[in-house]
Amino acid sequence: MTQPGPREVEHEITIAAPAADVYRLIADVTNWPRIFPPTIYVDRVAEGGNGERIRIWATANGEAKTWTSRRTLSPEKLTITFRQEVSAPPVAAMGGTWIIEPIAEDASRVRLLHDYRAVDDDPAGLDWIDEAVDRNSRSELAALKANVELAHSTADLTFSFEDTVQVNGSAKDVFDFVNEADRWHERLPHVATVRLTEDTPGLQELEMDTRAKDGSVHTTKSYRVTFPHHRIAYKQTTLPALMTLHTGYWSFVENGDGVAASSQHTVTVNTANIARILGPDATVEDAKQYVHNALSTNSTATLNHAKDFAERRAGR
Repeated sequence: MTQPGPREVEHEITIAAPAADVYRLIADVTNWPRIFPPTIYVDRVAEGGNGERIRIWATANGEAKTWTSRRTLSPEKLTITFRQEVSAPPVAAMGGTWIIEPIAEDASRVRLLHDYRAVDDDPAGLDWIDEAVDRNSRSELAALKANVELAHSTADLTFSFEDTVQVNGSAKDVFDFVNEADRWHERLPHVATVRLTEDTPGLQELEMDTRAKDGSVHTTKSYRVTFPHHRIAYKQTTLPALMTLHTGYWSFVENGDGVAASSQHTVTVNTANIARILGPDATVEDAKQYVHNALSTNSTATLNHAKDFAERRAGR
């Protein structure tokens, strides 16, 4: 008996942004924490030519999850194909294609194609997959439209910066200081209280109350992904009033003088709160400078405390 072919379905949405910009935002996985709210961090595990294997960390129903996919990028065609490495029953296999088509100078159509099979080609399993793919595709495209349009319209509100401190010690000791955030209220003067959970090794949920220069206290919540002993990536999900996005990472790079310890931030300014926080005459540039100074002050303080910690451990 001939085995039936895979089921093929298509969903689409129109986005008020140029096709090349939409493709770039989806193709470069470093953008995903910005355009897909559940995404915490994406790591390129391997790449070659136009192919790549990516590992994704994202929240689902309030919990952090991780999985791996393979993708093939075609920038000249504005298409991206993907294939799950391991599918979960009742799915026997799953893949698809993103197709981005220009329909005007500042508008594009995004088509999301899926092909899939059910385990043992079971009709009930196929019905379940049909419903799941339809529901997830509609919600994902709606989120993509909202967040790509936001990212496109707020490009001038988004900026990145990095602070670095040279440490005469080991990368492991500096990493340990930043990784052990549950002790920051003891070790960092600007941290009032901290709550850290790590149910899955390497996936952390961090909530803390931080004191600003003016004495005010701000509560923030982040998810962190740790890569001992060279990087800790994070995404804030509870943000201060002047930000609509805050992602970043701590990095620890050994060199001839010890370790270059860095803190990188990417921020989008929340224009709705500028007047309330900084006064009626404040500008977007004033808000950028305020946020930059606040984050840089705390990051540099943390790096300097990590430096003292690592250098004491090294006996220096």
